[in-house]
Amino acid sequence: MLVFYKAKLAFLSVPKTGTTAYEAALRDHADLVISEPTMLKHAPVYRYNRFVRPMFLKVCDTELEIMAVMREPISWLGSWWRYRQRHFMLGKANATHDISFDEFVLAYMKGKKPSFADVGSQFKFLEGQQNGTSVSHLFRYEDQLRIQRFLTERLGVSFELERENVSPSVPVSLSSDVEERFRRKFKEEFDLYDSISDD
Repeated sequence: MLVFYKAKLAFLSVPKTGTTAYEAALRDHADLVISEPTMLKHAPVYRYNRFVRPMFLKVCDTELEIMAVMREPISWLGSWWRYRQRHFMLGKANATHDISFDEFVLAYMKGKKPSFADVGSQFKFLEGQQNGTSVSHLFRYEDQLRIQRFLTERLGVSFELERENVSPSVPVSLSSDVEERFRRKFKEEFDLYDSISDD
């Protein structure tokens, strides 16, 4: 998570959406950088609302706007599946070396997910709260130029991104039957992604 106080902006770090690269590029311009522990680095809206928002609201009388990035849902799961095929994951419970992408997605759809497929939900991460706290600026991961343009204009800085925390390059293929089931069961993920404005 990055907080830019003067710009009144909090950049939430949705896992597997390239935010580690933005953190590396912008950390020197941020007033608050939370890179550890993981549960705070990747704090969803509800956790931001409970712990970070009150700090700025009560101490500084400032309400920050929230920005976040969302990845196309199948691509997002594909990134998790590939990420857990890194060499050092061999032999670990969360490794996906011997699991096909179909098997990974089917496991993700279970009520009680096995640990290797228990990767959360972008929809739940970004879900607005009853007090009105919600993401003000939501971007598609696939539209990097728009993300960079927004940050450059909002922060008044120029920056360059380097590749960080990259998943292994492995072909991702999902059968049409599994894709159809996934799209039906997790319709809210696709609806949210499709609702992101291009303006």
